[in-house]
Amino acid sequence: MKPILLKKKNYLAMIENAARGENWMFRNLYFEIDGKGVDVLENGGLSCAMFVSAILYLNKMIGDLHTTVIGAEDDMIKSGWYAIEDLRSGAVLVWEKRIGDKDGLPHNHNGFYIGDNIAISNDSKGTGFPHKHHYTYNDTRKIEKIYWHKLLDD
Repeated sequence: MKPILLKKKNYLAMIENAARGENWMFRNLYFEIDGKGVDVLENGGLSCAMFVSAILYLNKMIGDLHTTVIGAEDDMIKSGWYAIEDLRSGAVLVWEKRIGDKDGLPHNHNGFYIGDNIAISNDSKGTGFPHKHHYTYNDTRKIEKIYWHKLLDD
């Protein structure tokens, strides 16, 4: 009998495992800009889209990795993700824009809803690592979109 991959179970485990301690995988991504190597993720300060897109990419649910929430969203939509109204474990959340600490520019933020009012996203303002938190940051940040993919249907 051929083994059956438990896609949703593995996907959710990967998300939760990313937030167990210091996960350095998503902190740095270097580009050559004007002849210099630049860490566009600023040592974890701008890593939310990389974290989300890496999990989705590893689970074959998008086409590529992304450094921006907009780029990740565009790829998600092209890959069959769609907006829903209700929270579901495994859904991708996109929060409202906030002014960034370092550059003073507005940034979206994304992460995953895992159930029981908990989300996991990259802690851009703190440690620079994925972490668990209340899904609305204790009613201080509005969710703009909730995305779902049919591959996550039970």
